[in-house]
Amino acid sequence: MAKTVADREILQAIYDSHNFVRSWNTQHTSLSNLVALLKNRLFFLLHEIDDEKSVYTVFEVLNSRGLDVSWIDRLKSILMGAAFDLKKANNSGIISDLHKCWRDIYSVIGLRQGLSTEALRFAATLFASQSPNRPLGEQDSVELLKSIAVDAKQIRRVANWLLEVSRACDVVTANPRLNAVTRISQARLLAAAILLRADITSKQRDILLARWEKVTFRIYGMLSYDARTGVGEYVRLAWRVINEKLSVRDISEAIGLIGKEYSIEEATENLRGANCYEGWEGELRYFMFRYEEHLAKKEGLNFRNEQWEKIWMVSPADSIEHIWAKSVATEKYRHCIGNLVLLPPRLNSKLQDDAPKDKAVAYRQTGLLIAGKVADSIASEGWKAKTIKEREDTLLKWASTEWAD
Repeated sequence: MAKTVADREILQAIYDSHNFVRSWNTQHTSLSNLVALLKNRLFFLLHEIDDEKSVYTVFEVLNSRGLDVSWIDRLKSILMGAAFDLKKANNSGIISDLHKCWRDIYSVIGLRQGLSTEALRFAATLFASQSPNRPLGEQDSVELLKSIAVDAKQIRRVANWLLEVSRACDVVTANPRLNAVTRISQARLLAAAILLRADITSKQRDILLARWEKVTFRIYGMLSYDARTGVGEYVRLAWRVINEKLSVRDISEAIGLIGKEYSIEEATENLRGANCYEGWEGELRYFMFRYEEHLAKKEGLNFRNEQWEKIWMVSPADSIEHIWAKSVATEKYRHCIGNLVLLPPRLNSKLQDDAPKDKAVAYRQTGLLIAGKVADSIASEGWKAKTIKEREDTLLKWASTEWAD
């Protein structure tokens, strides 16, 4: 199984070659024709390089001729080339150290789409001499890190820093529970900066990230502001967390200041009567998951449910259930949060337009507390406009304390 992009590309090439040969074998009389074709028309240009240092010079030449190479690979080439230009580079062990560091970087990045780009940009942004107002672009990031790598110590420093940032970015993006909170780049940058502070204890880090999570979901989730909102505030604070070594108290207060103008009262009212389905599927899944956590804690249960593992593995829309079916619900309540619940994948499509009273048994069988609560309401009073409104009030009342800063 592929663990890195390079592994994946090699495996894909093998798969494509296998399919090509199989296709040729079915469309032509003999594989010998293919062998002859390859033997007579396929040529390789072999360029022998005497020493490893020349590899990175050749790489730069090829890159300048228009081959599509990622910026993080360009940075690797630059750092390796600079290391070889140092006197007694091999004796100092820097070449070996860099090979190990880059092996670890590629291992962390793995197959995650866009992680190499983000790690590079975040590393440079947090390494800048002055606080930027937005994350640096890839080219500017390479230029900045290149300018720092002037000797053996700084070359190691840049490579090791990129590895640390890659690991922090991986932690931020790996948790599916936080997808609704980490969809904004500057929010991910601040979370990564907090994770990078080795002098902060795990308990302190959890407290800071909890506050970051509250403020971030309030702004970008409940109030639905886009990525243009709060860019400077998040980026500058992230830079200060690293470069000014802010105390835990100062970081917490600064996060609070970011969210100060986005009140929880405004946030909850923004959801009241709103369309919480179309375009809000990821946020709804996060909202409902947090509510499930709340119900489990309230009942003194250990929150572990295999159904949630299945829910996280599919698109949010595959698990969102309209209790009062979309086809029959009035427009006012169709996509209201009080009429929505999460179910295991594909159960919602199976139930489809069934009446709520006919869905109650299936809700209970999921083992999900949120679905069980809905089943209780259906059993006690049926499912009507009044029930939906009451459930909306209950959910928003809980939200007003859950994401209050």
